[in-house]
Amino acid sequence: MNNLLEIKDVRIRFRIKSFVRAMLDGGKDPFIEAVCGTSLAIKSGETFALVGESGAGKTTLARAVIGLVTPYEGSILYDGHELCGLKDGAFKPLRREIAMMFQDPVGCLSPRLTVRSIVTEPFKIHGVPNVDYGREADRLLELVGLPATFNAYYPYQLSGGQARRVGVARALALSPKLIIADEPTAGLDVSVQGEVLNLMSRLQTELNISFMIITHNLAVVRHTSDRMAIMYLGRFVETGPTDEIFRHPRHPYTHALLSSSPEPDPDAPRDRVDLKGEIPSLINRPSGCEFHTRCPRVIDRCREAFPSLRNVGPEHEMYCYDPD
Repeated sequence: MNNLLEIKDVRIRFRIKSFVRAMLDGGKDPFIEAVCGTSLAIKSGETFALVGESGAGKTTLARAVIGLVTPYEGSILYDGHELCGLKDGAFKPLRREIAMMFQDPVGCLSPRLTVRSIVTEPFKIHGVPNVDYGREADRLLELVGLPATFNAYYPYQLSGGQARRVGVARALALSPKLIIADEPTAGLDVSVQGEVLNLMSRLQTELNISFMIITHNLAVVRHTSDRMAIMYLGRFVETGPTDEIFRHPRHPYTHALLSSSPEPDPDAPRDRVDLKGEIPSLINRPSGCEFHTRCPRVIDRCREAFPSLRNVGPEHEMYCYDPD
């Protein structure tokens, strides 16, 4: 199976002060590194999850894929096309094949537009000719399990689950090959979360869509993703098949995240790992492995240099000195 998306050694930074201010502060770096040399590949028809605490860089990396953020190093290949440095005119045809589902299911919909206008807006933005908007709106709503009568509704008339389905319909308008879903179940009741995830799974099977899911909800990851990456302060610390990582988490950070997730069986044994301290600031990034300030298995070497990539199983990799 071919890779639809390949991200190689991407680095993204943001300016936090002027060069003059940096010089007055003793020559300190005027940038913060939000994403530090990450690499991943997503195959056609696959779901890949980015997992981590808030501020890990998950959404920043996703925004780079759709051209909202520009990396200063690295490569982003979509279906064989290099996206980094691509001018808007050349990027626009490719952007039609990459859709985004935003985190707030209601807030991402314009309150001034009807559902029909919302789901057909991508055709207008991309200048698709000869479109029967009424027919396309009916088709898209049918795909996500909503009746055609919803075309006349406004976002304030929708429940959270219905608004999320409208957002999915809008993402499907131009028949994308890749959908980036930022916290697709945020703000939804548990029962509605299951409906939305089942909808995404069905659409993936029917339409052969690839998903990049950004979330901190491990139940969502386990239910939907084929492979996953654990992200901490802009770096991947562990990547691999989802089932394998849930069965055998290797990095201490991964172990801590999984041990803190709810367990439906109250009698199941729990090997809980409590992390000490707070997430470090990107402005004062720790030396060596950035996780060493909170790691329960830290050794002296962790403070000196960031570890090299290690293979710990089939397609299962991590950055850690700990042999366990």
